[in-house]
Amino acid sequence: MRFALINPNWSFEGSIYFGCREPHLPLEFGYTKALLQREGHKVLLLDAQLGDLDETGIAEILKRFQPDVTVVTTAPSYLFWRCPPPELAIPRRLIRAIHPFLETIVAVGPHGSTTPSAALAKLGADAVVVGECEEIIPRLAGAWNALPSLVTQVAADTRRHASDMTSLPPLEWPEAMIAAHDHHHHRFDHPFNGPGAEMEASRGCPYHCTFCAKDNFRDAYRRRPLDVILAELDGLIRHGVKYVYFIDEIFLPRPDLLQALASRRIRIGIQTRIDLWNRRMLDLLADAGCVSIEAGVESLTPEGRDSLDKKCRMSTGDLSDLLIYAKRRIAFVQANLIKTELDDPAATRQWRSEMRSHGVWANDPVPLFPYPGSPDYARRWGLPDDRAWERAHNYYLSQYSGFSEIQDERPLPLEQLESA
Repeated sequence: MRFALINPNWSFEGSIYFGCREPHLPLEFGYTKALLQREGHKVLLLDAQLGDLDETGIAEILKRFQPDVTVVTTAPSYLFWRCPPPELAIPRRLIRAIHPFLETIVAVGPHGSTTPSAALAKLGADAVVVGECEEIIPRLAGAWNALPSLVTQVAADTRRHASDMTSLPPLEWPEAMIAAHDHHHHRFDHPFNGPGAEMEASRGCPYHCTFCAKDNFRDAYRRRPLDVILAELDGLIRHGVKYVYFIDEIFLPRPDLLQALASRRIRIGIQTRIDLWNRRMLDLLADAGCVSIEAGVESLTPEGRDSLDKKCRMSTGDLSDLLIYAKRRIAFVQANLIKTELDDPAATRQWRSEMRSHGVWANDPVPLFPYPGSPDYARRWGLPDDRAWERAHNYYLSQYSGFSEIQDERPLPLEQLESA
């Protein structure tokens, strides 16, 4: 069979989305392509954002390829499945443009994983995959009637699929795709000098913080085998990649991986919790080539961290000391803060100023979007229903007049974005 895997050309005007706007490698489609080709299928992986293709350009390529199944993602790469644009305007517009001449279109992503019937209706797709998709898509070549984690107009299996990270192969990207990928995600130490890339050493997280929408995908913590990680990394290095950002929900201290990274001429960035590290492991992280840490602190009071279910055993003073120590060895260290009622704004400003004096960047606390699928959403409204995204979005706009430091304009209502 012939499969087309499409990452849309994303646009974020009017969105509450405050993630990175640059193209990132579509890792979910990289794995999917490898598994499909292993079974003898023909595969087109089309990253329309990286190639800056509009719907017309995508349609022309698909008409030439003539896929039996076309798969469209509803979030810009696995990196942002936990915090995607809530609106489905971009993938819906793409599906409407290509459906008249394509027989079968399947959507994957956080929306279908959390609210499958709503995503199916909005997108006009033939099916949505619930959960992680790379092991499910190859099974679309067979009968659909008993296929797990697939929702269609006539049948629904809402079991969330979690991929076996020990069986997924090392990703191999076309050299031209890597050459075009000049973005170094979350890197600020100096001008980029060569291609960047993203990869994952693990998937999922052992913690269940209230703000994290991971319950329906990328949930349970799973490590990739070290030899697979290094095979993928060495392939990227051969393509000239100078910097790799690990998209792991939480990059845990792992001496064997850090020691292997230290022997390679590569720079890395990670997202983690600073309370899981000590000075010895931070030294090993620095020796491994780390130049960027995004560390979740979230709240500056024990009560605030408890309200977010952080399960943090360190004091704010201990967290501060580790952040400052990390900055002595690593070029960029960021402490993420979330707006909570249990943090005093004046104390937060003072702490941020102190961190800046040591070179640590701490953001102005951002308001929490209650993503459907997060414990915060469930605590407010229960399990997500077909209006979950609208409910969360309307609440967010009604509660806050300011959002994040990188949002200059007030976001538009979800209904307005999706009706455009």
